[in-house]
Amino acid sequence: MKKLKQQAVAYRTIIAIEIKRIFRIWPQTLLPPAITTILYFIIFGHVIGSRVGQMNGFPYIQYIAPGLMMMNIITSAYASTVSGFFGAKFQRSIEEILVSSCASSTILLGYMSAGVMRGLLIGGIVLGISLCFVSLPLHSTSVILAATFFSACIFSLAGIINAVFAKSFDDISIIPTFVLTPLTYLGGVFYSIALLPPVWRYLSLINPIVYLIDNFRFGFLGISSGHVLFSFLLMLVFLFLLTAIAYFLIKKGIGLRA
Repeated sequence: MKKLKQQAVAYRTIIAIEIKRIFRIWPQTLLPPAITTILYFIIFGHVIGSRVGQMNGFPYIQYIAPGLMMMNIITSAYASTVSGFFGAKFQRSIEEILVSSCASSTILLGYMSAGVMRGLLIGGIVLGISLCFVSLPLHSTSVILAATFFSACIFSLAGIINAVFAKSFDDISIIPTFVLTPLTYLGGVFYSIALLPPVWRYLSLINPIVYLIDNFRFGFLGISSGHVLFSFLLMLVFLFLLTAIAYFLIKKGIGLRA
């Protein structure tokens, strides 16, 4: 029981440190998603959307709103853990945690939970902004919550793995710039993959972000390009796989000990 309490204290401490960091640098963590979302709605929603008309039976601005929310949840969860974990690694404070009585699972869950919280916070901010521009139906609350939670967990874990292998601050921007951003924009945020030519449509199916956005959009609008159950099974596979990899790296101290 005493050991469990120690782990609980360590878990809460990691989360508290990360949450304080997020709010301390709020112009970098909270403000940019809000500004870019407003710009997306003005440019894509009103200017371009008025010419596009409808997408899958919904006004274009309404169609892209869930995609914009999921895009910000994914990028925020990833950015939270990759910057927070690498910051601890760069300052050598992660070494102090590793040699303490704090379990590897506690470290992993602490940073992942903080990333999920930031993802949920940004998702809430973007949802509030979205409602200022468009009304959103609510098809399935459970699907929305599940898709949000799993997506934030997956990309929080991916951020930790990136931070483990990163050797400089430049390294933590490579994956978001050259992998995450292209996959997100090609994940169906601004269009339906059903409109793509067959070859590109099939290629899109290997992009995991397509399934995350598709499920999230289904939760709001009730439309889906694929199978919702299959998408959730895919999320679980990624979640367990990334959890195992991140835990192994932290447990072994790979890239963390001098």
